[in-house]
Order: sequence, then C-alpha cells, then structure tokens
Amino acid sequence: MDCLFCAIVKGEIPSKKVYEDALCYAFLDIAPQAPVHCLIVPKCHIASADAITKENADVVAHIFSVIPAIAKELSLGDGYRVITNVGENGCQSVKHLHFHILGGKKLSEQMA
Repeated sequence: MDCLFCAIVKGEIPSKKVYEDALCYAFLDIAPQAPVHCLIVPKCHIASADAITKENADVVAHIFSVIPAIAKELSLGDGYRVITNVGENGCQSVKHLHFHILGGKKLSEQMA
C-alpha cells in the first residue's frame, strides 16, 4: 500500500511535527488553508471516517482527547475548527483518516 500519511508517520517523508504519541501523529499542513493548519492522523492505517469500527474507535477517541492540547500548543485559545473529509465528493485527498485543525483567525461561518 502506498499511503502518503503512512510514509510521513514512518519518517520516510519529512514533516513539521507538532505532536506524537504511540497512537497518533500531528504535523503542519504543507498547503495551509488558515494561518494555523495542522493535520492529526492515526498511526495505524484507517482509510476514512467510513472505516471507523468498534475495533479501532478507541484510536479516534484518543485523537479527540489530544486535540485540545495540540490546539493549546498552537495558540488556538480563541477557537479552532476540526474537520475530516470522506470520499471523493467530500474532497478526501489522502485515503488515510486525518483531521484538520484550523485556526489562527476568525473562520468563515460558511462550511461548504
């Protein structure tokens, strides 16, 4: 399997690490869509939110438990947005579950 995010997690492709633990890895997006744009991915390959199961849901719960600490580290105390895209119509560009943490300015109320 050729997965960009799996290669980043393994250190095969360089990234600007923000956070790492046994279950997840967070790094700055190379094409930021906000002043602060961080991606957080599970270290195990999960294709998308559609592939979350009872067996891997604990990894996703863990990711959401560390997002507030990552946001604090990124100085996003005034607020931020967490987004995941699913499938082609959802504009999922990498087929590895990932959550965008966006902030650093007042974000648009427009979601689409």
